[in-house]
Amino acid sequence: MQSVRDWKNQIVLVTGGTGSFGRKFVEIMLEEHKPAKLIIFSRDELKQHEMRISGFDHVDLRYFIGDVRDLNRLHRAMQGVDVVVHAAALKQVPACEYNPMEAIKTNILGSSNVIEAALDAGVSKVMALSTDKAVNPINLYGATKLAAEKLFVQSNAYAGGTATRYSSVRYGNVVGSRGSVIPVFLKQRDQKKLTITDSRMTRFWLTLDQGVRFVIRCIEQMQGGEVFVPKIPSMKVVDIAKVIAPDAELEEIGIRPGEKLHEVLIHEDEARATVELDEMYVVQPSASWWFGQNWQQKGKSLSDGFRYSSDSNDDWLTLDEIQEIVASIESELIENPIV
Repeated sequence: MQSVRDWKNQIVLVTGGTGSFGRKFVEIMLEEHKPAKLIIFSRDELKQHEMRISGFDHVDLRYFIGDVRDLNRLHRAMQGVDVVVHAAALKQVPACEYNPMEAIKTNILGSSNVIEAALDAGVSKVMALSTDKAVNPINLYGATKLAAEKLFVQSNAYAGGTATRYSSVRYGNVVGSRGSVIPVFLKQRDQKKLTITDSRMTRFWLTLDQGVRFVIRCIEQMQGGEVFVPKIPSMKVVDIAKVIAPDAELEEIGIRPGEKLHEVLIHEDEARATVELDEMYVVQPSASWWFGQNWQQKGKSLSDGFRYSSDSNDDWLTLDEIQEIVASIESELIENPIV
């Protein structure tokens, strides 16, 4: 399959286009890649209006109100589209736990609708956003994202006779995004007390800019059926608290339901089908006969028992690096408060 290199001839649609990822994706695509048309598909008319008046009113932008739960609306939105980035999801862990069927309808059935509509419309490439919480999930959010990953891998089997290909990107926490701990700590700083769930907790971290650029690179290289995992640093949550408010009291409140001490991006059983490249890992479809299997020629196999987890990572952010990240997030929050 030909790589997408010349974006200028591509019509691109992003579901959940008014979210943190969607806005940054649109910004980078318009500034650097200049697709023929970029369609923002989301269900919130207010967020679309606010996005438009905040500077996202480019001549090549289209705003399309719709919900991924609505297959007919997706059919209409994808007519003539070349590339789809599926970023729409319910992602707040407590909300998904309390509203399980809503999470299933959006994250699983909505993903199925995106797959069906893309195949019917003849979309060339569909890239879904996943999460480290999909690996050995202990909460419903992670379980729904794992199911969505499986859908995107296996849907290549019946798309094999067409031009449509499906892949996923799986990465860790995005600093400064909705639900990130950094904005919470910044708000708590004035009270001289920060709440942490467990002092041992570690997480994978990357910036929104890094996440978007990684997704774009993977779309350009995808063959279908892969799960792409970036090589990213780990960070101790307690170190973030120390950087943001070094003199504040740290109150340990205990791990919340559905939360892990450490996150995993690749588990031992997946590692057998995974190839390591310079900047990422590629989890190949292990039980398929179709495509996405020749990454072996580009990288190297992983050792037996390999496990890519936030507590055993070789790459850790220093306090100075954390300080730089916090400063940039604080500055961005002043200009664009998270709502």
